Amino acid sequence: MTTGSNARAFVDFRDVWLAYNDELLAANHFAVEAINLQVREGEFIAIVGPSGCGKSTFMKLATGLRMPSIGRIQIDGKPVTGPLKISGMAFQSPSLLPWRTTVDNVLLPLEIVEPHRSNLKRQRKDYEERARHLLRKVGLGGYEDKFPWELSGGMQQRASICRALIHEPKMLLLDEPFGALDAFTREELWCILRDLWTEQRFNVILVTHDLRESVFLADTVYVMSKSPGRFVVRREIELPRPRELAVTYTKEFTDIVLELRGHIGAIRDGAQQAGGGPLISQ
Repeated sequence: MTTGSNARAFVDFRDVWLAYNDELLAANHFAVEAINLQVREGEFIAIVGPSGCGKSTFMKLATGLRMPSIGRIQIDGKPVTGPLKISGMAFQSPSLLPWRTTVDNVLLPLEIVEPHRSNLKRQRKDYEERARHLLRKVGLGGYEDKFPWELSGGMQQRASICRALIHEPKMLLLDEPFGALDAFTREELWCILRDLWTEQRFNVILVTHDLRESVFLADTVYVMSKSPGRFVVRREIELPRPRELAVTYTKEFTDIVLELRGHIGAIRDGAQQAGGGPLISQ
């Protein structure tokens, strides 16, 4: 069963299974199984589930860092055969290089990804202005020439998001990007990400343990089962956009969060086993 519309699917997983090596494959021991996912162009999805369910494994498949053992993956109409150049990534740890200034950290992907790498020397002034413009957008104007150790954790994560977007990717993959931040900083970064996505409409795949975060940001939330991971619930978030933080205090919002929490609780309690039934769409 598919988990989204087939029309103009930007991300298209067809019966994807992954075992981490040939020995595990021979033993039918999979990290994720029976992943069917079709994501529309410009759609923002979030993936939630218990720890160890395969969320990060799914991200490796979506970026081409891992190839499926079974099934096929197409992104932007092309088969995935290796690491994607059209994607940007940000993780829980910003991992900024301490010897580079903030703007130089943001420019780092342009030194690696073609065609920017070949153009960097000739167009460095233009690229640097793009980086400074991005940093101003996320509230880091005046900090462009500071070093990472001069920035707070929230500032470093803002710079990390700018670094992921500097080469103007078609898809942004976020693996627990705000998990280490305090609640106020986290909500501030939700709004920054919301505004960047609203303006540019790149695809986003967000992996998170924060159900409020998933409901506030995403068009669709997917719940993964225990390992081997598969999608067991698809929940469309029909809250009107643009969403302000005030919506997180409404009954409509908290009802969706509680519903998702109930699904994850059932998975943890063993009531909903991987492979034990069809995907639930709500």
